[in-house]
Amino acid sequence: QVQLVESGGGLVQAGGSLRLSCAASGRSIFNIDVAWYRQAPGKQRDLVAESDDVGSTSYAESVKGRFTIFRLVADNTMYLQMNSLKPEDSGLYYCNMGTTWGQGIQVTVSS
Repeated sequence: QVQLVESGGGLVQAGGSLRLSCAASGRSIFNIDVAWYRQAPGKQRDLVAESDDVGSTSYAESVKGRFTIFRLVADNTMYLQMNSLKPEDSGLYYCNMGTTWGQGIQVTVSS
């Protein structure tokens, strides 16, 4: 059974940084599409960043140049490095691998 467990969220001031982690079990994160999504209160879950099975990455326009998605195969963990955070980056962040989702982790950016 594949499971994803997120960590690293919290409260940060605008302009600060956070790194989200998503530890996978039950399957290797190598050679598979992985992604991070964000859901603000009352809104739909939107794609923030993705990395395909060969490592190519893409980002939502709103986070380009500030967020970086990467994975460490040795740790079987994917990450989302978030810099220059803005209040509008606040929300529940979910990692995704295939049909499996993490439980969601809260990120709150204060102005």
